[in-house]
Amino acid sequence: MATDRCSWKTFVETQRFSGTCYKAANWIHVGQTKGRSKLDVHRTFSLPVKDIWLYPLEPSFKQTLYNT
Repeated sequence: MATDRCSWKTFVETQRFSGTCYKAANWIHVGQTKGRSKLDVHRTFSLPVKDIWLYPLEPSFKQTLYNT
């Protein structure tokens, strides 16, 4: 099954980096992680909080994301 890529995403550890290069390169800050692993069902393993940055690859990326 092929999927169209409408954007890239990356995670930046906020305690170590500020994400300045992503901001300068017109990436969009969309939020932060909760500091948990997806496999951490008991909430015992803590990970660093990370900023989530998104880079659109096409002008209509929002519409593409809403339709999926």
